[in-house]
Amino acid sequence: MKIEVWSDYVCPFCYIGKTQLEQVLEQAGYGEAIEVELKSYLLDPTVKEDASEPVYESLQQKYGMSIEEVKNMTQNIVGRASEVGLNFNFDEMKNANTVKAHRLAKWAETKGKGKAFSERVLKAYFTEGQLIGLDETLLKIAEEVGLVREQAQAILASDDYLAEMQQDIAVAQQLGVRGVPFFVIDQKYGISGAQPKEVFEQAIEKAAQEAGLRKPLKMQGGNGATCTDDSCEI
Repeated sequence: MKIEVWSDYVCPFCYIGKTQLEQVLEQAGYGEAIEVELKSYLLDPTVKEDASEPVYESLQQKYGMSIEEVKNMTQNIVGRASEVGLNFNFDEMKNANTVKAHRLAKWAETKGKGKAFSERVLKAYFTEGQLIGLDETLLKIAEEVGLVREQAQAILASDDYLAEMQQDIAVAQQLGVRGVPFFVIDQKYGISGAQPKEVFEQAIEKAAQEAGLRKPLKMQGGNGATCTDDSCEI
């Protein structure tokens, strides 16, 4: 069974929703019987490659709010993130173009490092305030997860994996996706936004039963074993 997840690296609810999904899957106990595939999505393709303005300022311009109003809005998101164990630091976040991050993630998948790379990019952006649109930041992250820096640098210097990223976006458009995160469970059920865990649990259990999945037996020895309330839109 496969779960496809469309998301962008600057979408706070994408990180929250991804983490919720991972926690639900761990508790569900199906193990490797359920595959999670991350798909690319661009919330704002117009962001410059060298963008570095504080997120507070970009949100202020987008929504016509005061900085104080923007900070109050983001505090609600910080609270949602903390519920799933994430530490968001909006004070340090900078706006970023995510095309290169998506392309490098596609390449990382071919090396068996896609999920590790994406998780590290999200942490770098939301917790550490790193500039994830810059080559140097992405190259450091690539090295951290065990990828070869020189190979990653060659990918960034080319247009490699751009077509794969654009294909993900085209499929999202065909599905009518207007906001992320967006989850498609076994090509049957769609979930939009970082919904409560119960929504994920019910959809996954229903799809798993229809797919005939069985939870593996557990052996135990003596010692034991644009953001709305739940998504970002264009």
